[in-house]
Amino acid sequence: MFRITSRGLVGASLAASALLPLAAFAEEAPAAEASPLTLTANVALVSNYVFRGISYTQDGAAVQGGFDAVHSSGLYLGVWGSNVSSKALTDASAEFDIYGGYAGSAADIAYDVGLLQFTYPQGRFAGQSYNTLEAYAGATWSVLNLKYSRTLTNYFGFNDASMGAGDSKGSQYVEANLAYEVLAGYTAQAHVGHQKVKGYGQYDFTDYKLGVAADLGSGWVAGLAWADTNGKSALYRIGSVDTAGPKWIASLKRTF
Repeated sequence: MFRITSRGLVGASLAASALLPLAAFAEEAPAAEASPLTLTANVALVSNYVFRGISYTQDGAAVQGGFDAVHSSGLYLGVWGSNVSSKALTDASAEFDIYGGYAGSAADIAYDVGLLQFTYPQGRFAGQSYNTLEAYAGATWSVLNLKYSRTLTNYFGFNDASMGAGDSKGSQYVEANLAYEVLAGYTAQAHVGHQKVKGYGQYDFTDYKLGVAADLGSGWVAGLAWADTNGKSALYRIGSVDTAGPKWIASLKRTF
């Protein structure tokens, strides 16, 4: 119960005697095991809410935040929200996402599979809801992450009623991401992705992003990134803003 070495034999013996009542109590009431569930929250301020290269805030700022619950088994569930522009997403002022899945690893490969529900209260595209459900699968090896997403519903309101060319279920997004710590606390990031809108190829695009993130400590992370797409300006321009055009994104986030 109490290890005694040749050095400090007397002191160890006295300490053992003093601890006997406490040890007996500990045997009767073992320490509680650590909870298998980890809960975290995050909040962020960004200069531009950009999703897959497209500005959802008309190049305006956004306040974002969410909660995540991760079980030791690898199962997880989360919610996340952001303000959006009612011009970029007609009649919508906010986005709320619910996601869940399973994350694990095999050898040096970490993997992640799940479902993601995008929700835009009151948001309508030509009378059709923007709400979209996607399934995704990703794998990470060293500094490289690859991810594939596929819509299980129509793609953000694209269907026969709104666009006249059938539904868009089965639209796909493929992406590659790099994250490399160049200096202690500073991570360089690179991203390329391709969105394919089923049945509406004119809306297909490839997006790019380069950035750096700085770990400020105590859960704070600051970031600066540049993003762009090759999306057709005539299709993605809303008013005076080309939502698919090049843009800088500054961010400040805290996780706790």
